[in-house]
Amino acid sequence: MRRLFGRLDGWLFALALLLGAAALGYLSTRYSWTADWTRGGRASLSPESRAVLAQLDGPVEVVSYASPQGGLRQTIAGFVERYQRARRDLSLRFVDPQQDPAAMRELGITVDGALIVHYRGREQRLDELSERSLTNALERLARGGERIVAFVAGDGERQADGKANADLGTFMAQLEQRGLRAVPLNFSQVTAVPEHTDLVVLASPSMPLPGGAAKALVDYLARGGNLLWLAEPANEDLGLAPLADALGVRVLPGVLVDGGGAALGLKDPRLIALGAYPIHAITRGFTLTTLFPQASALAQASQHDWAVVPFLRSGPQSWTEFQPIRNDAPSDIRYDAGAGELKGPLDFGFALSRLSPSPDKSVQRAVVIGDGDFLSNTFLGNGGNRALGERVFDWLLGDDALVNLPPRGAPDRALTISQGELNALSFGFLLGLPLLLLVVGGAIAWRRRRR
Repeated sequence: MRRLFGRLDGWLFALALLLGAAALGYLSTRYSWTADWTRGGRASLSPESRAVLAQLDGPVEVVSYASPQGGLRQTIAGFVERYQRARRDLSLRFVDPQQDPAAMRELGITVDGALIVHYRGREQRLDELSERSLTNALERLARGGERIVAFVAGDGERQADGKANADLGTFMAQLEQRGLRAVPLNFSQVTAVPEHTDLVVLASPSMPLPGGAAKALVDYLARGGNLLWLAEPANEDLGLAPLADALGVRVLPGVLVDGGGAALGLKDPRLIALGAYPIHAITRGFTLTTLFPQASALAQASQHDWAVVPFLRSGPQSWTEFQPIRNDAPSDIRYDAGAGELKGPLDFGFALSRLSPSPDKSVQRAVVIGDGDFLSNTFLGNGGNRALGERVFDWLLGDDALVNLPPRGAPDRALTISQGELNALSFGFLLGLPLLLLVVGGAIAWRRRRR
């Protein structure tokens, strides 16, 4: 009888053990628990990112246009999983960009692994896989609200909805997905910038503006409006002197050329390629290469109440070329200091800010760039042109207050030692350690022989 109970206890213990293992297996499929033991919690989301996710009140879909070859999809999935652990209704979907190249060009996908984040009918594009980029995109989507961007029209400006090579239709179509609405502003039909306009864009006029248009733009600035002025090299007076005086900047004569472009394979010196930028909120953390086909240098004309900060600057081999440049032989130019040409580096992008005279805003902003081609339909897909344009619009519309997360890398990836310490390590591994093993082996062999 005692033996029977002993066997029964054994079988009951085995059954309880199996049931416990099955219960653990079942619960592990329903619930998960993750612990981050890395220094500074760099494998988890920051509190700032979690706060942004808490602002969202609907599902979020992240679409990654990554090739199935290689390990890029696994990297993206592991990165997005951090956000999915904090928000259950955030989904990730992969699309092979090689299956439909025409659709990728229409979407503006130029980087393998590019992400598009969808939320409530709006979208944000990311070309950089980092917590700062994705969290900033989610912050923009959570903010919502339609912004009115008025494009000055009627004087040969680039059209916001145009399909011509020089127009901005492709760029603005992408910005419309982010809640921006472009409207024409023709000063032959109105005498002032309408109220509730969030931003006015003067995109490379090719004909002189009437005096009333320049005055209307100056009055708009005086009321606290934000302005983007895309200037171009011009051989005639376009009637923009009052606007330049109101901003305290001046468009320098000549075409900005750069002799250093030949090292990058650029045969036309009028093509200005940038990979490094002066520090500003627009360019902070921006590392993509941008291409500016034909730019004018800018200068700060006078001390003004605007705080002027350059964020686009040419290289040391650049200068302002005054002579006409032949398209069949663009490299046949030389710097001529005697003619008044200015040697680089030269600024061709200014970000201006000041206390707003409008009681509705605390800060007023303006941007002047000596080139508008970089956002045109022809050149928008070059490098980071589109990404830089989006940053300019974000800053002008006050969206620079997005989460600015510092990169959180592993602190122990780099070993910094002196030359003496390196010599000691080399001696220890190459000579000391083999000698120690030889001595230990000899001692063991000697003891065995004595036995």
